[in-house]
Amino acid sequence: MILDNKVPLAYIFKEIRRDLIFILAVGVVFNFLTNLFSAHLPEMPLNVPTFLGTAISILLSFKMSQSYDRWWEGRKVWGAIVNDSRSFVLQLQNFVGSNHNVTIERIALRQIAWCYALGQSLRGLDPLDNLEQYLSRHDMDVIRRHANKPLALLQLNASEIRNLKTNNQIDSIQQTQLDQTCVRLCDSMGKAERINSTVFPATYRLFLHFAIYLFVITLSIALRNIEPIFEIPLLVLISSVFLLLEKNSLSLARSIPKPAK
Repeated sequence: MILDNKVPLAYIFKEIRRDLIFILAVGVVFNFLTNLFSAHLPEMPLNVPTFLGTAISILLSFKMSQSYDRWWEGRKVWGAIVNDSRSFVLQLQNFVGSNHNVTIERIALRQIAWCYALGQSLRGLDPLDNLEQYLSRHDMDVIRRHANKPLALLQLNASEIRNLKTNNQIDSIQQTQLDQTCVRLCDSMGKAERINSTVFPATYRLFLHFAIYLFVITLSIALRNIEPIFEIPLLVLISSVFLLLEKNSLSLARSIPKPAK
């Protein structure tokens, strides 16, 4: 699906307004200092800011690539959760039969609750929020005693599958297939938790911002022969491109796909 929604300029400015204010202040200060001490400063060749700009572009390209890989892996994980959740219910309907619709519905609702609980947990929210509509009071009491609520829900489903086999409602082969689906769901949960807990080092962003500010300073010195009315907007415009790319990569890395329905 390709989205063609227009991004408002106000939203773009809001994302980088603090950085732009700082860039504007740095540009004005160094323009003033450059003109004040122009007789004592050597000529700054444009090769210096050009080299810094190239280095920043490479760093941003690497960060954008890593952010997209992280986001795309998250999409694949949630896609696997959607597929396995549907397969899980279809397997139950096929193996158990229509004579046990109550059991199938109970397990299916528990699986829905698992998806929402996992999504809430990854966002740092209460995993039990709004789960009463899917779970029985007994299930709610059981998972409240566990630190990992989604894992507790998987355990309940695995236990019910074992009871189905004990009561001869499914055979050993069917139990194995259902257990394999639960294992895949648990594997996807572990992948999602790994992605959520792995973050970019704070020093990486700090060094990138430092490089952008250094680029602005050197470019301001190199363009000291240009009138400030043209130089300052040029500094802000060029630096805003770098800052927007950095913000976009950060937003992409932080985004978490929506839970399966």
